[in-house]
Parts: sequence; C-alpha cells; structure tokens
Amino acid sequence: MLDAKIPAGPLEKKWEDYKGHVKLVNPANKRKLEIIVVGTGLAGASAAASLGELGYKVKAFCFQDSPRRAHSIAAQGGINAAKNYQNDGDSVFRLFYDTIKGGDYRSREANVHRLAEVSANIIDQCVAQGVPFAREYGGLLSNRSFGGTQVQRTFYAAGQTGQQLLIGAYQALERQVALGNVKMYTRHEMLELVKIDDKARGIITRDLVTGELERHFGHAVLLCSGGYGNVFYLSTNAMGCNTTAIWKAHKNGAYFGNPCFTQIHPTCIPVTGEHQSKLTLMSESLRNDGRIWVPKAKGDNRRPSEIPEEERDYYLERRYPAFGNLVPRDVASRAAKERCDAGYGVGTSKQAVYLDYADAIQRYGHIEVGKRGLTDADAAAITSLGKEVVKEKYGNLFDMYEKITGENPYEVPMRIYPAVHYTMGGLWVNYELMTSVEGLYALGECNFSDHGANRLGASALMQGLADGYFVIPYTIGNYLADEIRTKEIPTSHPAFEEAEKAVRERIEKLMSINGTQTVESMHKRLGKIMWDKCGMARNAQGLQEAIEEIRQLRKEFWSDIRIPGKINDFNPELDKANRVADFMELGELMCMDALQRAESCGGHFREESQTEEGEALRHDDQFMYVSAWENTGGDNWQLHKEELVYDVVKPSQRSYK
Repeated sequence: MLDAKIPAGPLEKKWEDYKGHVKLVNPANKRKLEIIVVGTGLAGASAAASLGELGYKVKAFCFQDSPRRAHSIAAQGGINAAKNYQNDGDSVFRLFYDTIKGGDYRSREANVHRLAEVSANIIDQCVAQGVPFAREYGGLLSNRSFGGTQVQRTFYAAGQTGQQLLIGAYQALERQVALGNVKMYTRHEMLELVKIDDKARGIITRDLVTGELERHFGHAVLLCSGGYGNVFYLSTNAMGCNTTAIWKAHKNGAYFGNPCFTQIHPTCIPVTGEHQSKLTLMSESLRNDGRIWVPKAKGDNRRPSEIPEEERDYYLERRYPAFGNLVPRDVASRAAKERCDAGYGVGTSKQAVYLDYADAIQRYGHIEVGKRGLTDADAAAITSLGKEVVKEKYGNLFDMYEKITGENPYEVPMRIYPAVHYTMGGLWVNYELMTSVEGLYALGECNFSDHGANRLGASALMQGLADGYFVIPYTIGNYLADEIRTKEIPTSHPAFEEAEKAVRERIEKLMSINGTQTVESMHKRLGKIMWDKCGMARNAQGLQEAIEEIRQLRKEFWSDIRIPGKINDFNPELDKANRVADFMELGELMCMDALQRAESCGGHFREESQTEEGEALRHDDQFMYVSAWENTGGDNWQLHKEELVYDVVKPSQRSYK
C-alpha cells in the first residue's frame, strides 16, 4: 500500500507539528552516517551543503565537470515566494491555492502547503548568500508577475535567476567540501542503485573520463538528478539531461509517479529545421510585459509592423480577460497551438506567434518622461527611454534572442512557439520525500510531488531549494535515527558485486552490437514519436500506436546501434547510448500512463476529453489520484493509485477568464 505519511492535524499546522515531533540524530552520530547525493543542481547542491553543515558525511556526484554546469543555471525568469512585498494581497495560502489550481487539482495538498510555507525562508537564505536579486530604486527586493497568478511574487535576477541561485548554493556546497564534510565526485554518472535487505545502500557509478566502474556505500541515497524532458529529443533541456538515475531506481523498486505529466512552455524560439538538437527558452517573465498576438486574417504574410492594431488578434487577452497574457503555461501553450493549427501562425514555418514589446516600451517611456520631468520629449525620445527600461529588466533575454534569430526584438516582435520544458512526473515520494524504497529519496524535479499536472512558472527553483535547504534536513533524520547502529557496509558485499556485474554486462552488450545506426538518429526518432503522439495533445489511438512504435524502435536499437570508441575510455557516445536506452523504456511507460488517464488535466490534454470551448476537462470521479507505477520485471508494470484528498481546496473547473 502507498503510505504518503501525511501528518495529522490542520493543513497549516502539519509541517510545524512534524518538525516538533520528528526523530533527531545527535551531532556525534551524524559524523558516523554517510549520505550519497546524486546530482548537484539546485536541489542537490542545497541538500549536500545543508547535510554537510549538519555534520553528516556526504558524497556528491555530478556528471558535469562542475556543479556550476547543472541545468539549473538555465532557469531565467525567477523564483516564487509568498512575501507580499507588493502589498497586493499575496499570502502563504494564496501561493498554495494558486499552485494547487495551476496543477489542475492533481497534486498533494500537504506537500504544496509546506512548499508555500518555506518559500519566504528561501529568499532570506539566498539574500544572505549574496544572490543579486533585482531591487527597486529604494533598495527593496523587486517582484514581477508570472503565469497563473494575479499578484507579483516572483523574485528575479534579470533573466539569469537560476544561474545566480545556483552560484549561491554552489558556494555553500564548496564551503562544506573545503571543510571535509562533503566529498565531490565530478564527471561521475550513476548507473545502478544498490539495495541490501530492501534498503538503498549505495550506487554504482561510471567515471566518465576513464570509463571505470566504481562502488559507493551510503546509509541513504538522495536523487536530485532533474527531469526527463529530453525523452522528446527537442526540448529546452540541456543535451546532457537524462532519466538514468531515477530510471535505475525505478527498475529497482521505486514507483514512478504520473510519468505522462509533461509541461510544454509557451515562450520558446520556434524550430527552424531538422538540424536542431535542442530548443531555446525565452523566459515566461517576458509575458509579464509582452503581448501575444497573431493576425486576424489567415495566412497574413505582411511584416508585423504593417499589420494595424485593429487587424491583430490578442487571443489570450480575448479568451482569458481576467489573466490575459499571464494564464498558466498549459493554457497559453494550447492556445498558441490552436491558433497555428487553424492557419493563423506567423513566420516562414507558420508555427509561431508574436510576442510584442511595443506597448511596454511606450508605457515605460511615458513613465520615465514623467519621472524626469521632460515636458518636451518627442516620440523618439519616449521610445528610447522605454527601451532603456526594458533593457534593464530583460536585456540579456533580448540579446540572446537577437544572437539566435538575427532579429532585434526591440524593433520587431519576437516569434515564439511552445516546446517541451519541464516534467511534473517523477519518482513517487511520501511527505518525507522518501520513495517506495526505504532510504532512497528524490528531491526537486525528479520527484512528482508538488506541481500536479502543470507547474506554475517560477516554482521549479522554489521547489528545488525548498527540498534541499528546508525539507530534507528534517525528514532524513527521521530515517537515519534508526540507522545509527548500521556499520559501513563494505563494497565487496554481494549486492555491490551483482549490481556492478549488471552494469558491466549492459555496457558490453551495447558495445558489441556494432550495427549501422547512430545513437543520435535513434534518439531523434524516439522524440518524434513522443512529440507527435504524446506531446501537446494526445488521443487513445495515437498513444496505442506510439507504444507499438517505441517497442519496435527499442528492438531496432538493441540490434542495430553503433557506438564508436572503447569501454574503458572517455566515450560520450557510450554515455549517450546508455541514456537513450533508458529514455526508450520511459517513453513507453509515459504513453501507457497517458493512455490509462482518459481525462484532460493541466499539461495532459486528451482530445477526447475537452469542454465545448476547447479547455481541459477533468473527470474527478475517476482520476483523482496519483498514478504510481511499479516495475514488476522487464517490460511489465503494475499501476498503484494514491487517492488525492482535498480538505481545504475544493476542486472545480479551472477558469482564467
């Protein structure tokens, strides 16, 4: 049975009461306990730093050459927190409510409320670390709006918030490394979980420089390895992002929660051709001031400057007047797809819409004229002043867009289109962030717990840091308090022997195929199946076809893949092959999960289940649960259901109108 271990009592008291009654480990015993942390992005770096500072012996692993290269640096727009600095009605409850509603009532109340509670502490922590958040003229921290909210609660550092937060967590981590509390393993990839007596006791890693396999023991294992969006090949994720760590855990007994819940980000630079291997995100913060539109006439090929205002369709403002351009990501993405599919798309591909800053430039320009008392400012001066303000707020994003497209977004509207961005699914965890395997935890994007069927913008950084700084330091003690008598298990134990043997045999099998096809080509084919049939819209027939196509592709992969180089050497193609093999298995499970969930909710849009207006139609009487999949061996899975109970929020049809 799935036991979420949700504390009793009123929702707003659960976390406080939990912390007051949780088991503790005294400092002398902490020094005897070893913890493995896999991944050193925001969740991993903050967890390793916090646990090291508490006195535990920590081993941290990342497959990059430095934790600073974790994909967390790619986050642009901001981090949410219920500080109510703008005095606009925000509160812990409102952040909690927006997150539950934004996730289309498919997330666990207790976890989300805890996230909202600790959000304010995250900002204080990061300011103390020196994170250079944007500030108002008077020195107070600045906020802006993000999708799915009607308040300003997003803290930011220009368009590089993730990078600045990661540097803060990284310096905290490096301090613990220098003190000897954390041992850092760079260029190491986890390839297997080791269980002894049904408890997580270690991992098998591969040194990506030498190719050597290594064994590492830990009293507990924390997976902080990010999401699996690269199953779609084209996504906003870095090319190295993968599912291997959590997939190995899943194959070893950890349940996989809601694998089909994928977020499509509405503001990305459109695909330009077959040559691309990834897509570029344009921060959702741009929707804060930018207006999204398409021509009112189908196939209108005029330049945007030639299309008068009355011939433009600001379709988000028209369809969702209460939220306008700041509707949640799933709503904005589907609306863009609908307009393009109906023939109103722009650009050469017709698979794009405009994100226009002309109005914002004029608005800010007039504000500056008033601030500076310029009574004789002409139109050119107003425009110039407006551009200065926009540049200060979003300059690096505009520069990035111009470098990639060759177009100046201060003069010409950006062209954007939805792309795969984030995965709400991940390993199933209970309230303590422990998976269904004892001693194995999942933090950040690689767990399922906080975002339901759709993540609100600027909540990923919030969750990663909340889990690492403020949740796991308490909850892991509840488990380790009973492990203080467990001595370090030597890595010569048969369980380590068997796990390493399985990894070695898999690698040797991959290298021995010596076929004709490249890993990249097979990954691209998998991605096309996933995007076409398990992407922004899904239907039963397409999902059934996708499952069969993926199974056939897997057979082809294991019979005709070609991997150059050697095993015991630096071999990126071998690394990639291992990851793509896991993606192919995961892709099948994602389609199975999407097929059984015959409703639309958040980012999971089943074409058979929609309202007359084309909005997602949930079926709470049938699907008010977390899909928790157990791998029962090979290609067989069993579905378990964690029923979702809402004591405070009453689920209703989402409306942003």
